[in-house]
Amino acid sequence: MKLFGITGWSGSGKTTLITKLIPALKKHKLTVATIKHAHHNFDIDQKGKDSFRFRKSGAREILISSSHRWVLIHENTKDCEPTLAQLIEKLSPVDILLIEGFKHEPYPKLEVYRPSLKKPQMWPADRNIIAVATDVSLLNPTRPHYSLEDVPAITKLIMSRACPLGHIL
Repeated sequence: MKLFGITGWSGSGKTTLITKLIPALKKHKLTVATIKHAHHNFDIDQKGKDSFRFRKSGAREILISSSHRWVLIHENTKDCEPTLAQLIEKLSPVDILLIEGFKHEPYPKLEVYRPSLKKPQMWPADRNIIAVATDVSLLNPTRPHYSLEDVPAITKLIMSRACPLGHIL
């Protein structure tokens, strides 16, 4: 398995780009998985559903399965957020793992940058950001840069620069 990250400020378009990259990578006969770090509390089950009721009544893990998919909901204990490496161990092997978030982990990343957000670029503080994708022309870019719409070029970057799983484990 190889890893590649998509990083950037909230609202920059990371998830939108990833949803375009997945089918592009699959066209190259690669299997793809994603991990996304959320900085807030979230629910994937809905109030009133059995999984919600099991979790609210105190179950530490709830596994829901059907003929189409399965999902495992795991409640973390207080101050016990799993590391990226621990989460990766829970995945089935794939060719490419795209990671959104986990900004401080040491794997190659593409920064999604939109000046309209009025936030600074991240790459100067992170040597693992190897390229930038943006919706504007950059003046004096010091990293390779791509249009957010150039999915084929970004796909080639990922295929050539993704790092082996052992790089961070």
